[in-house]
Amino acid sequence: MVQAWYMDEEQTDQRLEHHRNPKEFLDLDELLKKTGVEYFKIDADNYKNDSLLAEIRKKRNYSYEDEINCSKECLSDYENKLKSFFTEHLHTDEEIRFVIDGSGYFDVRDADEKWIRIAVSKGDMIVIPAGIYHRFTLDVNNYIKAKRYFVGEPVWLPYNRPADEMECRKAYLQQQANGFVNLGKA
Repeated sequence: MVQAWYMDEEQTDQRLEHHRNPKEFLDLDELLKKTGVEYFKIDADNYKNDSLLAEIRKKRNYSYEDEINCSKECLSDYENKLKSFFTEHLHTDEEIRFVIDGSGYFDVRDADEKWIRIAVSKGDMIVIPAGIYHRFTLDVNNYIKAKRYFVGEPVWLPYNRPADEMECRKAYLQQQANGFVNLGKA
């Protein structure tokens, strides 16, 4: 089950965060309200037949998918890729990740620029809104296998911070000011 908490400001080794004792956990409703990040629990062992995943894909028009394996053995230029994933950035489209094996961390910024860490593992699916500053890293297991979903052909460009003048960032901040709506739930 996914967990989310406010991180401290120390940035020594992102993969050591699990050793610290988070002071403030967030439930999934608070995570959605503060960031717009949505969470779904999907049957990772039978996802091809999972009705919730099928409903989400249909409702959101996810027509393209691929799979990423992130580990030393599976990812070329592993160390540099991890550094790239951990660089604070945003995307012009939402980022959908469904973990089918392994685990890792997604960090997102709230309205006060504080980091919220989201620990994901097998069966967790999160939708990170377009325009939110975020980053990703592995946990101490150094392995995650995830499905990625897109509307149409993927446009997979990270825009490193600062990218505040981008339209997707402005739209995200407007949504944040007005309150987020969970589009994935009926």
